[in-house]
Amino acid sequence: VQLVESGGGLVQPGGSLRLSCVATGWPYNSISMAWFRQVPGKRREAVAAVDDYGGISYADFVKGRFAVSQDNRRRPLYLQMDSLKPEDSATYYCGADPSRYMSYAIAGNKHGMDYWGKGVLVTVSP
Repeated sequence: VQLVESGGGLVQPGGSLRLSCVATGWPYNSISMAWFRQVPGKRREAVAAVDDYGGISYADFVKGRFAVSQDNRRRPLYLQMDSLKPEDSATYYCGADPSRYMSYAIAGNKHGMDYWGKGVLVTVSP
């Protein structure tokens, strides 16, 4: 299994970025996918999740600003990030898991992912 993220970079406050995650070699019948982020010295935290039933959930701190999408199961997972704030600066990781965790449980940091990408850096700065 390989997860590859792309789309990170430097953006000014109020700007937008779109992250993509491609999963290859997935051998399971089910998949939940999610975006997490982490800053040095802090725990990795969930940003948004899509479960195997198609349910979508977000962390409270990104509601109304970020949108996760996936055309169909196992296609690229996208994270559209709008109205970015300096506190959104972090390394963003794509995760995937064969367990049928509900999206709200993943977004609530109740479950981690079995597989991770290497992450992309997002920096929000003037």
